[in-house]
Amino acid sequence: MDLSVIILNYNTKDLLKACLKSVFGSHTSFNFEILVSDNGSKDGSVEMVREQFPEVKLFENNANLGFSKGNNLALKQAAGKYCLLLNSDTEVRSNTFDLSIRYMNLHPDVGAIGCKVLLPNGELDKACRRKFPNPANAFLRLFGLRKFSDYNIDTPIDQEVEVDAVMGAYLLVRKSVMDQVGLLDEDFFMYGEDLDWCLRIKGAGHKVMYYPDAEITHYKYGSAQLIPFRTIKLAHDAMKIFYRKHYAKKNSWLFNFLVYLGISLRMYLVLFVNLFRHKKSVH
Repeated sequence: MDLSVIILNYNTKDLLKACLKSVFGSHTSFNFEILVSDNGSKDGSVEMVREQFPEVKLFENNANLGFSKGNNLALKQAAGKYCLLLNSDTEVRSNTFDLSIRYMNLHPDVGAIGCKVLLPNGELDKACRRKFPNPANAFLRLFGLRKFSDYNIDTPIDQEVEVDAVMGAYLLVRKSVMDQVGLLDEDFFMYGEDLDWCLRIKGAGHKVMYYPDAEITHYKYGSAQLIPFRTIKLAHDAMKIFYRKHYAKKNSWLFNFLVYLGISLRMYLVLFVNLFRHKKSVH
C-alpha cells in the first residue's frame, strides 16, 4: 500500500461527503486506502459513509476523542508507506496524491510535507507553512503585531521551501519516520499537535517541506461565525501545552508565569472580540 489517507470527522457530514468525493476522484497510479475516524458524530455522517462509500475503513469512536487520539486510532491501522492527515473540510485536486507521493519517493531525506492550502476565496491559508512558535514571535502574534513576527513564512506561494511546520489539514508523513518519532501527542486535544509532530520529525533529522505543486482547498467558517468558547479555550490550552513541553524547562519560573498569564489574557481578549464581532454581524 502506497498511501493511507486518514480523515477525522466530527459532525461534518456534508463536508466529509465532498471531501471523500474529491479523494475518490484522484488520478494516480499509486494505490491508497481511506480510513475515516468518526468522533461520535450525531449528524448521520457514519450512515452516509457506510451507504455511499463502502470502500472506506470506518472507525466509530462513539465519543469526541479529540484530534490527536481520533487520528491515532486510525494511524495504528494504516498500511501505507505514507500516511496523510486530511481534514474533512478539504477537497483535493485530482493530481494531489500522485504529485505528493512522487515527491516523497524522490526525496528520501524529507520526513513530511504539506501542500498549497487555498481558502475558498483563493487566498493562501498561511498556517500551511510556518516557523515554530517561540516566546518572541508568539508574543508579537498574541498581541496583534503579526507583521513584526516571523511565524508565518512569506516566500512566494508557488515556491517550494523547507519549513518548520505544516498544518494538520494536509500533513503527509513517511511511515518509517512516524514509527521513529511516534504518533500524535494526545495531550493536545485539538490544535498544536501538528506543530509538535513536525518539531519531533525535524528533531529526528528529517526535513519538513512546503510542496506547492500539490494543492487542496480548505473550507473554514466565515469571520462572522460565533466561535464556541470551548474552541477558543482549546486553542489557547494548546499554546500552553506546547510551551510547557518545549520551552518551559529552559526558562525561569517567573518568565514561565508571565507566558502563561499572557496566553490566558489573550484568550479572554479573543473571546470578547469574537462575541462583539458576532453581535455586530447579527445587527
